[in-house]
Amino acid sequence: MPRSKQADKARRAPRVKLAGTVLVLLRLDNGRDVRARLHQLSFTGGLLHLEKPLDEGIQVDVVFHVGESTIRSRAVMLFPMWATQGCLQPFEFTNLGEEDRQKLESDLQKFLGFTADSSPSLDRAATAISE
Repeated sequence: MPRSKQADKARRAPRVKLAGTVLVLLRLDNGRDVRARLHQLSFTGGLLHLEKPLDEGIQVDVVFHVGESTIRSRAVMLFPMWATQGCLQPFEFTNLGEEDRQKLESDLQKFLGFTADSSPSLDRAATAISE
């Protein structure tokens, strides 16, 4: 039986807290590059630490390397939140390919301490992360 879209949105993707250890390059549509640090990451998007917020709703190219994957994808910037130094701004991938999504999901599970032998469901992995 197919699940409803509302049920899918209610279930959050597991997140890994990276605390700014991964550098990200954001390429704006006007060609300008903005550097950021990845604060949290999931296979649906993430949370960036930026010096200055970007406009909510703009599309950007996101490039970063995590685990064994280099991710290059379009993303939409969401509403920023001011932090002690700079701001935290979430983003959502808009065209992450299935192969890249699977690689990213695998790398995130490794960050969570799971191996392919134990192959836990993402639901169980999600409960291992504090939100």
